[in-house]
Amino acid sequence: MTTVMLVHGAWHQPKAWAKLETELHALGYATRTPALPSAGDKPTAGVHDDAAVLARELASVEGPVVVLGHSYAGIPVTEAAAGAGNVRRLIYLAAYMPDKGQSMYSLHGLPDPEDTSGLFPLPEDPREALYADLPEPEAEQAVSELADQTVLSFAEKVDAAAWRDIPSTYIVTGEDKAIPVALQEQMAAQATEIRRISSGHSPFLSQPRRLAALIDEIVRSA
Repeated sequence: MTTVMLVHGAWHQPKAWAKLETELHALGYATRTPALPSAGDKPTAGVHDDAAVLARELASVEGPVVVLGHSYAGIPVTEAAAGAGNVRRLIYLAAYMPDKGQSMYSLHGLPDPEDTSGLFPLPEDPREALYADLPEPEAEQAVSELADQTVLSFAEKVDAAAWRDIPSTYIVTGEDKAIPVALQEQMAAQATEIRRISSGHSPFLSQPRRLAALIDEIVRSA
């Protein structure tokens, strides 16, 4: 059985994957949803800490693994999966896809912050940026569950780029208001293949069945 490891983005927690997990289980997949230490209550961890957690999780899985990183998670996934013999494919869902030596700051063309301590603020309107295509009650619930996120996680540069050795798929979210579609397309050009879904930044909440079917199609076609 293939395991799909779902890695949450900045400010999120593993429970954000609940809808998508249900759909993937119905299609016969096992799932893992590790918690990244850079997000939570007063976190201090950075990319390398997140990557270490993911590497340990990958090592604990028997059988083939497909790793899906959403948004920020593309960064620690890129480092963690390097050298992992059981990872069959990387899926970047509206995710940052750094090369070795890049961070979220550099991917946006921004200078490194002088101070990497403390927390990175949420988008000015998180409901619109992250959940624009969700019904109001669900969007409000999702916003209420967001956690703190460290500046360090956005500033640290990855030490390895797993997508250079492992087949990868980039899923561009065409109605995204968090990560510009143009930037997604630029990063996606590095991937083995590109897929697209007409959704906002969080299709695992707004279109879980459609996203699960797309993941299944990616895995089967590989």
